[in-house]
Amino acid sequence: MSGTTEINVLYFARLRDKIGLEGEAIALSDEVGTVGDLFALLQNRSDAHASALADDVSIRAAVDQQHADMETPLSGAREVAFFPPMTGG
Repeated sequence: MSGTTEINVLYFARLRDKIGLEGEAIALSDEVGTVGDLFALLQNRSDAHASALADDVSIRAAVDQQHADMETPLSGAREVAFFPPMTGG
């Protein structure tokens, strides 16, 4: 990435409820290169974000609708979604 880019961040289930948003556009600097970097940025965005994203071990991510881990690069990505683990029944 070069300079500042913008990415759409989506929140699902309890994350959406705790943060109070379905999604938001986030400006990314060059220092935010991976999903983990974005996650850390979001944790510091507000008290609601910090509370919702406190359990960083169980929260899952997708980049452009493909499952991703915290090391997944954001270069060229348009959307990142965060969601709690899903259970089957």
